[in-house]
Amino acid sequence: MTQRLQSAMAKASQALTAAGVEGASRDASLLMAFALGLEPHQISLRLNNSLDPAQEAAFSAALSLRLDRVPMSHILGYRDFYEHRFIVTPDVLDPRPDTEALVSRALEYDFDNVLDLGTGSGCILLSLLAKNIHAHGVGVDQSAKAIAVAERNARALELSTRSEFIVSDWFSALPERRFDLIVSNPPYVHPNAMAGLSAEVLHEPELALTDQKDGLSHYRHIAQAAHRFLVPKGRLVFEIGFDQGGAVSDILAAQTYREIVVLPDFDGRARVVACLSLSR
Repeated sequence: MTQRLQSAMAKASQALTAAGVEGASRDASLLMAFALGLEPHQISLRLNNSLDPAQEAAFSAALSLRLDRVPMSHILGYRDFYEHRFIVTPDVLDPRPDTEALVSRALEYDFDNVLDLGTGSGCILLSLLAKNIHAHGVGVDQSAKAIAVAERNARALELSTRSEFIVSDWFSALPERRFDLIVSNPPYVHPNAMAGLSAEVLHEPELALTDQKDGLSHYRHIAQAAHRFLVPKGRLVFEIGFDQGGAVSDILAAQTYREIVVLPDFDGRARVVACLSLSR
């Protein structure tokens, strides 16, 4: 017996709610759009349509993944982030609204060239380049699979001519050059906090989440090395955990950075640390 879209989505929403999934109704609608090959806004116009067997099977398969707490971005294959849609796979960190604060803050500075350390999907670098149409940028990541995703996103956004992606463990494979701006969202989750993360987050690459030390080791490494890659009065901008503002500020001060500021995200939580390098 065939189901109507509205009935199938209602049952899916109930199942997702029972499984502890937040935003169950939204996810049910997105999964239905995915199964039918539609844009999400088109679903409301088809609520009384019946699902054919193939559509019902596709929706059931997608729903099963979500009930197993697979992130929506891994099921759909994308995440909308800062005005654009980015391809997302299990090989990269899922772009989050919190990180949009990093992009917004970085855009307050003048830059012609930018380096994104730990670029992942490329969402930070490519969002910056899309807004600053005169700038060029480099994204590095130690994961070749992540770099492949970032390159796909650059092509999709028609930014390949202004972006370059390099497989590199931070600065290790990066040729000596200077940038006006360096941005990074490094792995900053303390290993003791990993167990408290959501089931969805634990589907993401562990190397993109934690340094397996104290959550601060990558900030120390980047702060020490970044002077060599910044122009005089270049800017370094980090995403941080909500409770890391003081610690990261101290790391930067110890490395002689100036004008260190801790800035909030859109919910008012500490999320970004920005500073000025006098270079050496």
